[in-house]
Amino acid sequence: MIRNVAELVELAESKQVKTAEIMIQQEIKVSGLTREEIIEKMDKNLTVMEQAIERGLKGVQSFSGLTGGDAVLLQNYIKSGKTLTGNLLLDAVSKAVATNEVNAAMGTICATPTAGSAGVVPGTLFAVKEKLNPTRMEMIEFLFTAAAFGFVVANNASISGAAGGCQAEVGSASGMAAAAIVELAGGTPAQAAEAMAITLKNMLGLVCDPVAGLVEVPCVKRNAMGASNALTAADMALAGIKSKIPCDEVINAMYLIGQRMPLAHKETAEGGLAATPTGKRLAKEIFG
Repeated sequence: MIRNVAELVELAESKQVKTAEIMIQQEIKVSGLTREEIIEKMDKNLTVMEQAIERGLKGVQSFSGLTGGDAVLLQNYIKSGKTLTGNLLLDAVSKAVATNEVNAAMGTICATPTAGSAGVVPGTLFAVKEKLNPTRMEMIEFLFTAAAFGFVVANNASISGAAGGCQAEVGSASGMAAAAIVELAGGTPAQAAEAMAITLKNMLGLVCDPVAGLVEVPCVKRNAMGASNALTAADMALAGIKSKIPCDEVINAMYLIGQRMPLAHKETAEGGLAATPTGKRLAKEIFG
């Protein structure tokens, strides 16, 4: 079993393989399934992600009315040619938003690592796909890389908003995406770890404060910011920038912050944005 990021990187470097391959090998040992069966299961996850993005980009609306349509607005803005941050980044943001809008509309998504943070990994993957032109297998490996880093976080900190705040959900998803982007772009396992560390450091302390207790506001837009964070951190790592704090120590810091975070800020809808006058008014309007 992969115990931490340092071990994950060491295994990948010693075997001269991607971290994706280490995760595949672990799955073979743990599940008893064949390599082909494991890859087939991940391929199905990839298909679900792709279908969710396609549905979201056509425009969806949640039953509460809190979210929907923003992915379409972003795509229209990209087409206007007036963007400030660049098409790839905004494409990732729109596809992350599309995925979470589908989740809010009770559609099918792939929790990566949770439903509330399901947009970041597929959003960034299908955006960089336009630039890097990966094969289907390379896209599947992207998901295994993300899974490897997510596995470490889940076992050493948390991926649950109720346990560790949104830093544990969107933060983890963003770190997973950053690491996977680096490897897909040809970076090393060590650079992937740096990308995750950089990403997580900038999302420490992020609270989970869903308005009306629904996974919509601010969750959808946090996935947008998570996708932006992941892409920026990946570029920094590929440029040779390193985190002064090792990835495993950042993950431990996230765990400790989550443990000390007030319950009002951990998915209870009792604090943060949920406790604002507008947040309370929206809750009353939705639930009567």
